[in-house]
Amino acid sequence: MSFPILSAIVLTPLLAGLILLCLPAERRDWVRRIALAASVLVLGLSFWLYLDYDTGVGGYQFIERHPWLPDLGISYALGVDGFSLPMVLLGALVLFSGVLVSWNVEERPREFFAFMMFLATSILGVFVSLDLFLLFFFFEIAVFPKYLMIVLWGYPKTRDYGGMKLTLYLFIGSMLALVGALALYFNSGLRTFDLLALEKAGFPVAFQRFWFPFVFLGFAILGGIFPFHSWAPDGHVAAPTAISMLLAGVEMKVGAFAALRVGIMLLPEGAAFWSPLILALATINVVYGAAIAMVQTDFKYVIGFSSVSHMGLVLIGFASLNREGLMGAGLQMFSHGVMTALFFAIVGMVYDRAHTRDIPALGGLVRVMPWAAIGFIIAGLVSMGMPGFSGFIAEFPVFLGAWQRAPWVAVIAVLGIIITSAYILLVVRRVFFGDMPVALEERVGDVSRKDKGVIFLLSAIMILLGWFPSLLTPLVESGVRHILALVGGA
Repeated sequence: MSFPILSAIVLTPLLAGLILLCLPAERRDWVRRIALAASVLVLGLSFWLYLDYDTGVGGYQFIERHPWLPDLGISYALGVDGFSLPMVLLGALVLFSGVLVSWNVEERPREFFAFMMFLATSILGVFVSLDLFLLFFFFEIAVFPKYLMIVLWGYPKTRDYGGMKLTLYLFIGSMLALVGALALYFNSGLRTFDLLALEKAGFPVAFQRFWFPFVFLGFAILGGIFPFHSWAPDGHVAAPTAISMLLAGVEMKVGAFAALRVGIMLLPEGAAFWSPLILALATINVVYGAAIAMVQTDFKYVIGFSSVSHMGLVLIGFASLNREGLMGAGLQMFSHGVMTALFFAIVGMVYDRAHTRDIPALGGLVRVMPWAAIGFIIAGLVSMGMPGFSGFIAEFPVFLGAWQRAPWVAVIAVLGIIITSAYILLVVRRVFFGDMPVALEERVGDVSRKDKGVIFLLSAIMILLGWFPSLLTPLVESGVRHILALVGGA
């Protein structure tokens, strides 16, 4: 029997979280070390997965399957393909970075890191599930740690509102998705939740067209689709730094990924029928999110609305239903996840030292926080789609795919890139350059060595992918081939 690497990746954070809750509260050093050890192990196993995956063969690999509730057609089934494996690697990277960024959390660190581990298990579980019930199970268990981490450790002025708003929106989406999942189960004629079997079920066209909006929108709400996006900036801004990194960097990808895996791949005729509406909504995402980010004076809200805008590009890639669009969407999910995790990490570093997120009250921070300035500029160049960075290799295929599907989408959505360039440059100038306010000069210092390590790691990944896209493109393309075979675009 081969080593169950996917189970190890998913269950390691769960086991670490349970161990943390059993430790005495005063053993704070051990709490941090165990959290770090778990995140390093998950990251190491994810890289092993990445190196071992055979892109030539493609398809689902590292499959694990055990009966769970066989009378109901439910199994513990795990596997990854070329589309989900980069998401596992992304989740591991952001988890590791989040642990380092949260190293100095002093308020109940035992519970903080335990809940972070539980959230990681939920995220990674969705990406590797090959059973619809199991996917929904992992999707739902994230609600509890997300809500608690926001209302207990979040920004005092908005954490109750942001946590409750996020939870209510995601519950609405979950109920829509659950109704759709039950419709798939009872109308497949198979009485199984096995995603591989459901891919071959051949649902009637009328059924697909009716039920696709339930399934797709139910999951896409977590992906930040317009007009159900407003939970995202409020939730991200209210959350503590590491949870903002996980929410924007990975959790929004969980929603988009589930919408693809369950909505588009199981109901391809429904996806084709509803794709014009998805393209329209996603285009609004891109332009509206960028425009609202442009006028924000709260440093963290800029990044919150920026995430809404960039997730619109992912949804445009999905709705294009062609090779280029899907390739771009897969690359954009990974690139944006790394980029926005770095953005939120740096915003947290600035807030921890300046004790304000008000952009007019900041300035000149490059003199005392040069690493933070460089990291933000690199992430900004990625956000702007600058050649030589991962954002360019991700966004360009999305626009190619959109042009083939509906040229008007590419023409309008490119406005979002222009606005993005404007607000990124304005924020860089206002926060990091110019004169430093007198009130900041005495209390702002440089970031820690752990923070520098996070900045270096995430920046290096975005630069490497910009110069060597072949590190990821063959992997994503192997996953796209399978999706195209299902949607009839091969």
